[in-house]
Amino acid sequence: MIASFLGARARLTPARLSVVLLACAAGCVLITLLSPLVGAGLPGQGLEVMSPAAIWGDDLDATIYWQVRLPRALAALLCGAALAGAGCAFQAVLRNPLAEPFTLGVSSGASLAAVLAIRLGAGTYLGGAGVGAAAVAGAVGAVVLVWRLARVGDALPPATLILAGVTVSMFCSAASLAVQYTSSFADVSRMLRWMMGGLEWTTYASVLRAAPAIALGALVLLASGRALNAMAAGPEAAASVGVDAGRTQTLAFAAASLLVGASIAVAGPVGFVGLIVPHALRALVGPDHRVLVPASMLCGAALVVACDTLARMLGQWPVGIITALGGGPFFLLLLVRGKRHADLWRS
Repeated sequence: MIASFLGARARLTPARLSVVLLACAAGCVLITLLSPLVGAGLPGQGLEVMSPAAIWGDDLDATIYWQVRLPRALAALLCGAALAGAGCAFQAVLRNPLAEPFTLGVSSGASLAAVLAIRLGAGTYLGGAGVGAAAVAGAVGAVVLVWRLARVGDALPPATLILAGVTVSMFCSAASLAVQYTSSFADVSRMLRWMMGGLEWTTYASVLRAAPAIALGALVLLASGRALNAMAAGPEAAASVGVDAGRTQTLAFAAASLLVGASIAVAGPVGFVGLIVPHALRALVGPDHRVLVPASMLCGAALVVACDTLARMLGQWPVGIITALGGGPFFLLLLVRGKRHADLWRS
């Protein structure tokens, strides 16, 4: 009964929307509050599971919970929501199941700008804020470049856009390697650590810096649910129901790029989230973006928080490694299951 209620063929009603979003939100909040209780202890200690009393206590565990682990969990929550929402928007606008921040060059552009910032000393003089601002600028610059390369008159063919994105992504990756090759050992170490995607040094300040940009991008995508539904059927179908395809594409790309840039500014490049989460939820809750976009953001947030918790349990691994190692096999499983049941990419 529950499966049929949440299934892809179920018609979207206020009750169904409420149940899906409340379930996703409850899971997200629960994981975010409980994950800081689990992780590696102090140096020299093994895995530690704190008592829930640490949340309202005043001892060392409470300090670790509130000052070290909770800001890290909040940063993971923001990054997961941003990447999953951006991937969902890209896939809808381009009508391509492979569209996500990495294949469109957005992540690579942000990474190149951040690497350049580290090479030029922005991280030394301006701290994490300087590298973060460079990442946002790189994401926006990559989108503008891909947009101009792919545009044919007033049209923006999805296949051309994907090809342009892959090309820009490869160029930015090669340029990042060139910058690393000409950098000092200390700078290379910082670059490599950053490019793995990690949340080890996250503070409340970094969370507060990223939150407004992520909130703005999320609000734009949440308000565009009906337009994204129309765009998923093609520009002609969108125009037939009164949706301005060009305006919707521009808004979706701008919002998604802002989300990706802000996410990378906090955690570095974290892969597979924008690809996996929308696919998995599309098979569970259907292709209606009025529920798919918010559900993707909530589940993406929970996924990155869970992956970061696992990273801490393994001894402070970068979360980007965890998402990549787990995301690849999971996506292959979805692909095989989707081929059998034809529910991986339904519109």
